[in-house]
Amino acid sequence: MPQRFDVIVAGVGGMGSAAAYHLARRGRRVLGLERFTIPNEMGSSHGVSRIIRLAYFEHPSYVPLLRRSYELWRELEAGTPDRLLQMTGCLHVGAPGTTVFDGCLRSCHEHGLEHEVLSSQEVMRRFPAYRLPAETMAVLEAEGGFLVPESCIEAHAAGARAAGADLREGEAVLAWEAAGNSVRVRTERGEYEAERLVLTAGSWSGKLARSFQPVLQPERQVLAWLEVRRPELFEAGAFPVFVMEVPEGMYYGFPLFAGGPPGLKLGRFHHRHQAVDPDQLDRGGAGPDDESLLRDFAATYLPDGAGPAQAMKVCMFTNTPDEHFILDLHPELPQVVLGAGFSGHGFKFCSVVGEILADLALEGETRHGIDLFRANRFEPQLTAR
Repeated sequence: MPQRFDVIVAGVGGMGSAAAYHLARRGRRVLGLERFTIPNEMGSSHGVSRIIRLAYFEHPSYVPLLRRSYELWRELEAGTPDRLLQMTGCLHVGAPGTTVFDGCLRSCHEHGLEHEVLSSQEVMRRFPAYRLPAETMAVLEAEGGFLVPESCIEAHAAGARAAGADLREGEAVLAWEAAGNSVRVRTERGEYEAERLVLTAGSWSGKLARSFQPVLQPERQVLAWLEVRRPELFEAGAFPVFVMEVPEGMYYGFPLFAGGPPGLKLGRFHHRHQAVDPDQLDRGGAGPDDESLLRDFAATYLPDGAGPAQAMKVCMFTNTPDEHFILDLHPELPQVVLGAGFSGHGFKFCSVVGEILADLALEGETRHGIDLFRANRFEPQLTAR
């Protein structure tokens, strides 16, 4: 007979480790199944640092979730010897009329967030690493910084195990089916049953929830750590994390961090717009075209940080058509909870998403505002299960 659990979590990365943590701490018998290691560099939950910011240009509805996310990260950090959350401030840079600048101000105004609006000259005076066009503006918030993703996953996984969760590495989910009041999951090693299944499989979500495959598109992403000429300009005290929208695209970056590769870490949203199959992605395949895309940006806007790449990493976004998350019960199968489509900006929310997924699995609802993330907004695009 299959082993029986209260909840099975398929995928124990950033979101799945947090879901397992919250479920186990509520006294449920939890099985977490991860096809790789916990953590790993095969999906979307690695890269040494991930931006966290409160003034959210993507949509003001994210801000209440972020407030709770900060609370939960700090609670998690208090129970581990590792520092998970590094506060540096965050610069949101762009000309008036851009998504980054206007959207950030909208969130600040709607939610009463403390912030400063800076001209390009003020940015360059306070943060001399920058070289910006005259029309550029920036919103500076103190409540920005970065998370250390591998340490965050390890902390959530350790907390889940301490509360009784059974987290298994190297065990991929091959298939599942829901019938009656239970779900049966088949892996390479056996079969398991549970009352609820939480799908947090990252770029594999479309393969496990096939009706959602049309709206979950994995995309190749590349991060680079560039050699800097003047390190003092890029240290945490002198260089906040940033998101910048310029004619070349939308970029993001981090100060120097002793916990990762040396250099200025940079990325470009939707790097080269390359859709991929997660099982076919060449994770060691970052090359000269990837490097030049990021170095050219740095040469224009951060000229003292435009040296050769000291390291590059390949990862994935999993994008929805509107680039908002899917957090909901499966529309046809209420035994199944979906956490997917985080579209390259989800990691900062892991702590609160874990809480939301636990709510949905155990109660079928959550106190958090998730109307923006409901699955039914994609109904015309979904295929038959």
